[in-house]
Order: sequence, then C-alpha cells, then structure tokens
Amino acid sequence: MVIKVNSKRILVFISSAGLLSLLLTSCAKTPMNINTNTNTPIAAVAITQASPDENPLNIIINGTRINQFAFNYGDSSPYITLNAGKSAIVFSDNSTAKTILTDTVNFVPNTNYSLFLINPASNPGTFLLTDTLTKPTAGDAAIRFINLSPDAPAVDLVIKGGAVLVANKSYKGYSSFAPIPGNTTTLEVHQAGTAIVLATLGKVNLAPGYLYTIWFHGLAAGTTTTDKLSVDIINNAYFL
Repeated sequence: MVIKVNSKRILVFISSAGLLSLLLTSCAKTPMNINTNTNTPIAAVAITQASPDENPLNIIINGTRINQFAFNYGDSSPYITLNAGKSAIVFSDNSTAKTILTDTVNFVPNTNYSLFLINPASNPGTFLLTDTLTKPTAGDAAIRFINLSPDAPAVDLVIKGGAVLVANKSYKGYSSFAPIPGNTTTLEVHQAGTAIVLATLGKVNLAPGYLYTIWFHGLAAGTTTTDKLSVDIINNAYFL
C-alpha cells in the first residue's frame, strides 16, 4: 500500500474530545492509518526529513511505504496512525532503493509523536519528540522550537525587534509548546545571546487555536541554497 504524503505540512484537527479525535479526524485530509488490527491500541507519528544533504527518500513503516512521491529535505508527513508498540521505520533512497537508515521505535498507546531524520547524509540518525497537543487559550496560538542544525551554535528564537521567545538551544535542543498571541509576525533565529541573525521566517501567520513547530535546520557550513541555515514552520494541529 502506498499513501500520499502531505508535503511540507502536518495538519490535524482536534476536537474537545481529545486524542481519539486527533487520531481519527482531520479537517484537511484523513490522517494516514496503517494500524493493522483495530483491536490494538494505536499511536500517531508525523515524520520530517531534516537531513540537509540527503537524497530524496522513501519511508517505510512496518512494511508499508507512506510516500507516493519522493520524500525530500524539508518535507513533513501528516500524522500516521499505527499500532502501538515497536515499529520498524526504514528510510531508503528513492532512486536506488538502498537503505539509508533503519530504526525501531516503541510507540506508547494513545500518544502522538514527531520523528525527524537528522544529521548529514554521512551519519544519518533520528530524533523523536512526544507531542503534547493542548488547546491554547482563546486568541492564542502555541509554538515550540527545535534546533536541528548539527553544526550551528546555540540559538535563540526571537520576534523581530522584540522579545526572545526561546533561549539558548543547542543542537537537538527544543522547547515545549507555549502560548503566543495569534497574529502575523516575523521570527528570527539569533546566535544565542547576540543580535546575529542566522535565519528569518518572515511574516508568518500564527493563527489562534493552532499549534506550530518552528524548526531551525541546515548547515552553518552549507554552500548551497538548499543546505544553508533556514527556519521553517510545521502546522501540527488546530482546535475549534
């Protein structure tokens, strides 16, 4: 079975009923569902390709390829529902079918995760986060920040011309989802404790009721427009 990836974006609607609705309901599209036994507890995982110099990939979970098209640097899947417990996740080269990395992840029942393929292609790895998706207060969005640049210094996430939102995160450092007033703003990633701007996310709309991941990635030593330092946004979920 091949399931189409919603490239660049993770988007799941959560009703007031909580996690079960997250796993079964989506306003934009139904989350991928590869759980093979409906009587088995389920979990959900969203996958992001954060390895800046890796070739286009296929991603296979428990024998099921989740992407219809090549999975490129910067792509994110929707949440995928699967049987809780141990799952085998294989990343393979889209052109040659050569296995890049195999990982076994133990997914806890009724829990949501984000899994990132990280590091340069010469040393691939994975980074797993548990996603605690809680409704923001009225008028607010919520954001978390992750530093996934393997060779950049520690960084701060800053509102341009304003407050530091997250401070001093080194490689694989991250924050929890935290409220922020819903509005359009420009975010900058600074070298920690300085005004040196390493990457900018311009005029991003942080809509009330939405949860976002702001992720810093690329290589400080990057030499191309593809692998340079960048900051992007993933829509994790939204609440009515």
